[in-house]
Amino acid sequence: MQDVQPTLGFTRTPSEDDPRRDPNLLRALEAIAPGTELRQAIDDIIRSHEGALIVVGDPEGLKFLYSGGIRLDQPFTPQLLYELAKMDGAIVVDKRVTKLAYANVQLMPDPTIPSSETGTRHRTAERVAKQTGALVISISQQRSTISVYTGPSRYQLDAVPDVLAKTNQALATLETYRQRLEQVLTRLTALEFQNAVVLDDVLVVVQRAEMTMRMAEEIERDCVELGAEGRLIRMQLTELVGELPAERVAIVIDYHVEGDGPKAQLALEALRSLPYRELLEFERLAELLGYPRGVNPLDHSVSPRGFRVLSHIPRLPEQVVRKVVGDLDGLDAIIRASQRDLESISGVGAVRAREIREGLRRLQEHNLVDRYLQL
Repeated sequence: MQDVQPTLGFTRTPSEDDPRRDPNLLRALEAIAPGTELRQAIDDIIRSHEGALIVVGDPEGLKFLYSGGIRLDQPFTPQLLYELAKMDGAIVVDKRVTKLAYANVQLMPDPTIPSSETGTRHRTAERVAKQTGALVISISQQRSTISVYTGPSRYQLDAVPDVLAKTNQALATLETYRQRLEQVLTRLTALEFQNAVVLDDVLVVVQRAEMTMRMAEEIERDCVELGAEGRLIRMQLTELVGELPAERVAIVIDYHVEGDGPKAQLALEALRSLPYRELLEFERLAELLGYPRGVNPLDHSVSPRGFRVLSHIPRLPEQVVRKVVGDLDGLDAIIRASQRDLESISGVGAVRAREIREGLRRLQEHNLVDRYLQL
């Protein structure tokens, strides 16, 4: 009997399995992130080794689930929520977390709703979330853990120091990704000015840009979970990401077979939703850009339209960039265009024509310096 060889490599990125990709769950995590009054109360309950079941939603709309309980209608304070958690029943808070509506309520969700939970409190929380779509927070007394339910999604919060450590590690990885992306972008720019780009050069940039953006999006989700604790990480993330989203769009517009239009936008959406395994396949990336699946990227020459390079010229409005790209046949034609050729384009004029020519010259010089520094 032959041994089955394990599959080598990664089949997906960790972010593909991240339940926080659900926007409803991410909003729920933002509502209970460190720095909020609700999280302050939850942390107090954890520290006192108490358990609790907290429902955040429309108190009147949830009434059909209630059995018993005390109607409060008191302004929300972390201290009052902490004291109410000492009672056995659930606590109901309004959607805006401004009012404590009910306490000591026995919730009676539909028992036929399937649940993977074993504990009574967590099973009730999961069923209430699935039945009503409300945000339900279950705090385990024995394990001192916080489980969040909203609709079909479930997420268990990690300790803040653990999330911080993981996010700082991811930030270091993102910095490496960004450096490698800058290297291939600098190379692509040099090849564009030489009119010597092949499809492989483009696909390398598209692949690395997408991987970098996915890493940045995962860190952004960590920052949402960290709340006030992730303020400095968010600042570093903003600095690292920079103009990358616009750069990615410009590359697709430059090299999509159909150019700027609905199909380029569809390609961008398909790229964002592409499974990680397919992101590693250049044939699949080429197909997204409108090229035949069997094309050889190393032999297939392509010419940029010039959208990305022109976008790097300071104070040049996007509508002027689109006009120049639309009227001239690619970046090579834009570089060779005379002052008069550029002036003849509607909306350009003498001043902008001079800025475009000077801007292209400076970009070529900067690119030479950047390539020299990377050697």
